[in-house]
Amino acid sequence: MAIERTHIMVCGGTGCVSAQSLEMVDLLKSKLVEKGYDQEVNVVKTGCFGFCGQGPIIKVHPDNVFYVQVGLDDIDEIINEHIIKGRTVERLLYKEPETQVNLAKHDEMSFYKKQYRIALRNCGLINPEDINEYIAFNGYEALGKVLAEKTPEQVIEIVKASGLRGRGGGGFSTGLKWELTRKPVADQKYVICNADEGDPGAFMDRSILEGDPHSVLEAMAIAGYAIGASKGIIYIRAEYPLAISRLQVAMEQAKEFGLLGENIFGSDFNFDIEIKLGAGAFVCGEETALIHSVEGSRGEPTKKPPYPSIQGYHKKPTSVNNVETYANIAPIILKGAEWFSSIGTEQSKGTKVFALAGKVNNVGLVEVPMGTTLREIIYDIGGGIIGGKEFKAVQTGGPSGGVITKLDLDTPIDYESLKSIGSMMGSGGMIVMDEDDCMVNIAKFYLDFTQDESCGKCTPCRLGTKRMYEILDKITTGEGTMEDITKLRNLGIMIKDSALCGLGQTAPNPVLSTLEYFYDEYLAHIQDKRCPAGACKALAKYKIDEEKCIGCTACARVCPVSCIEGKPKQKHVINEEQCIACGACYTACKFDAVIKP
Repeated sequence: MAIERTHIMVCGGTGCVSAQSLEMVDLLKSKLVEKGYDQEVNVVKTGCFGFCGQGPIIKVHPDNVFYVQVGLDDIDEIINEHIIKGRTVERLLYKEPETQVNLAKHDEMSFYKKQYRIALRNCGLINPEDINEYIAFNGYEALGKVLAEKTPEQVIEIVKASGLRGRGGGGFSTGLKWELTRKPVADQKYVICNADEGDPGAFMDRSILEGDPHSVLEAMAIAGYAIGASKGIIYIRAEYPLAISRLQVAMEQAKEFGLLGENIFGSDFNFDIEIKLGAGAFVCGEETALIHSVEGSRGEPTKKPPYPSIQGYHKKPTSVNNVETYANIAPIILKGAEWFSSIGTEQSKGTKVFALAGKVNNVGLVEVPMGTTLREIIYDIGGGIIGGKEFKAVQTGGPSGGVITKLDLDTPIDYESLKSIGSMMGSGGMIVMDEDDCMVNIAKFYLDFTQDESCGKCTPCRLGTKRMYEILDKITTGEGTMEDITKLRNLGIMIKDSALCGLGQTAPNPVLSTLEYFYDEYLAHIQDKRCPAGACKALAKYKIDEEKCIGCTACARVCPVSCIEGKPKQKHVINEEQCIACGACYTACKFDAVIKP
């Protein structure tokens, strides 16, 4: 077998695949054959590098050169210059915004400097469709270790001592959940992986499954051994075809290697996994609703107790954990509970993966130690706000979380700290907003999502979220009253106190937090019939500054409803009654004469 001198790693995550990265793999291979370098250069399709805003990404080893925003037209130059001549292609390197210096190595970039990858340790490093590469990076060693050296009780104690808490949003102790599931006596128990990632803007679990599926399979087998289960189920939304495909490949390989199935590692432990496809219902992120969906029933939550650890799938003891939680298990077994618990804060151990999105320069997947501040993530890792605009808020926890303002940017990220300022960790969505975002409209967006995703089983969630959405719609269209604010608060508190499951109980959070921190925006919408950010079209009225207007007619030419009057070289005027607030005039004006509402 030939030993290649160079490996070209091509991002095979969904984002880069959508930008033709798989076509780049094929083109690289064909060009290397054409040049006669195919025996010494290996092209590897790998998982997400995390720096999604700079994709497609190609990394060359052992040079450790990181190319960004690569296109099909760049492949020839990469081969001719880098592979054949040994010259770095400078124009494809990442340019650090502050210093304007080209950086060749990813660990020199501010985006990666403060990250600590545990759950994402193999993403971008191995071929997710080759079990041999996973094994080369200590893959399945943790499973072998627990089967050969540890009792189930000892495994549970290690996970408990590590302090690992569920990364799906609840933050419950993983080891304790396993212990509670082990205690009941039953003829069958189940391990379920919740891969039904439903938060808007979240893609952490998807990226782990696409880039390192074996880490989840191995951890599920370890969980099965710990709780006494022989069957595992991965509940994944059908909208994740790439993740599903790579999971299927990984499962077939693991069975072929004897790492799933009967008598694993020659022991008497049997464990197998199957995939169940979800239909994309957000409520199925709640474990009892998820279990009902897996059983083929309507995805609705049930009141607890009994908890799934006592009575879950088919009324049998069941442990449900999400993808990121499982991705931490093997390193904990191999490196020890003390190692993991040394990372993070007193109550929140380890790292957390966030999907950083919105009005931030460096969007992508970020894994940082618990206790890292929001300011560090947004400014040091995220590179600050796009266009140098003013930071307004960040929404953590998706539709279940709340907005956090600049007053709390130095809050450490952990379960308790985020809860204390009216938000939550959630599964890891983090959406950054700037001065152009209307917070009333943002609250309306999340209420639109949650009332649409409500399963309808309990009245507070089914009707309460709909009424809240209707009130917010009134306010954003200029028809709101001060009484509506009182109604919003009262409804929000009532829903939080009486809804059946976490979806309903947390649905009012975006509204209640925006009312607390951006009350002035609600007043502007209601009393002044004005949207300060200019985002609510029904309230947005553009005007032209007569002193700045030179009569170039650029605004009139792009207006789709012809509501701008004025002759060339004369002052122009917008007919506010006809204006549809599309913003085309604002974009077209080069003299800052169009005033945004």
